[in-house]
Amino acid sequence: MVEHLTKDEFKKKVFNFETNKEWNYEGSIPCVIDFYADWCAPCKMVAPVMEELAKEYEGKLNIYKVNTESEQELASMFGIRSIPSILFVPMDEKPQMAAGALPKKAFKKAFNDIFKIPEVTS
Repeated sequence: MVEHLTKDEFKKKVFNFETNKEWNYEGSIPCVIDFYADWCAPCKMVAPVMEELAKEYEGKLNIYKVNTESEQELASMFGIRSIPSILFVPMDEKPQMAAGALPKKAFKKAFNDIFKIPEVTS
């Protein structure tokens, strides 16, 4: 299931930017973070895709959502200027950002390319 993150949850599960200067992912499996807003039409198109992917890839990666309206500090920290913006966070590498509403197939390809997780067929 897709989990919505507040700043405090983000610091525990993804990156504690208040204590670390260098990127240090806190999770035990890779994650994807969907930066969105409730009023954003493309974000609403991505939401059900994220829910499906969260079920299909359960145990292999975590999918989080961050509301850019209520979590402005997180949005500015990652330089979010357009939404949806998707942050791919591998285990031992720097995160990668993608902007725009991606189709499900593109997410699956990215999971394989970035996280080395073989494509799950639904």
